[in-house]
Amino acid sequence: MYNIGEKIVYPMHGAGVIEAIEEKEILGKLQKYYILKIATTNMDIMVPVATADEIGVRPIIDPKDLGNILEQIKHYNETDDLNWNKRYRLNLQKIKTGNIVEVGQVIKSLLLRESIKALSTCEKKMLNNARQIMASEIVLATNRELEDVELQINSLAY
Repeated sequence: MYNIGEKIVYPMHGAGVIEAIEEKEILGKLQKYYILKIATTNMDIMVPVATADEIGVRPIIDPKDLGNILEQIKHYNETDDLNWNKRYRLNLQKIKTGNIVEVGQVIKSLLLRESIKALSTCEKKMLNNARQIMASEIVLATNRELEDVELQINSLAY
């Protein structure tokens, strides 16, 4: 169980700080929820405490590991030339893991694709979502400004 003030990652939404742990009745069932404030969007999310691990909630990365993580992403080379539908599903699976390296791989893959050919609307949305997820974690881990982190993320493809 996490505590108030801890920084955690919630897959598909990004990293945030637990602002409260509250009991709420939803659909007739009383449960504890983490009230998570996402770093880059200021959005509040309720995460059920009982299923947090199943969902993939995890602590944010250690800032000391960031350099190694970014190097792994920079050296990632997509091997499959899938059609857009299969590629989209594969990328969505990677984002759902909440793993920062896999999210970074999605970003790199889509940035490279975008440099060759315009992305579909769905892939543009996925790229922006993946950027936000990764940026929120790096901002919380390093206490850097969002703009600086976004520039670093955008440089992953080069």
